[in-house]
Amino acid sequence: MSKKRMFYVYMLCSRPNGTLYVGVTNDLTRRLVEHRNGAVEGFTKRYAVHRLVCFEETDDVTAAIAHEKQIKGWSRAKKVALIQSENPEWRDLAEGWFN
Repeated sequence: MSKKRMFYVYMLCSRPNGTLYVGVTNDLTRRLVEHRNGAVEGFTKRYAVHRLVCFEETDDVTAAIAHEKQIKGWSRAKKVALIQSENPEWRDLAEGWFN
């Protein structure tokens, strides 16, 4: 029996209520390690955006990419509202994943 491949749409912030970043990946743990270690040049490295504050999981890659694009098009207020609805304390949801 084969394992179903999962995809993740995720939101990172630099600190509670800080700079936001939206991404999509098929391996959330690996991607967070890359963000946190500054392994990839770009926005998250430049602005130290690595706190996982929100994520959604799906087995449909097309839906994941479409949802990422949709969220990226949202206003900051709408993105903050999504985070607040799922993670009102802006906790780092990946805390303890790498210990």
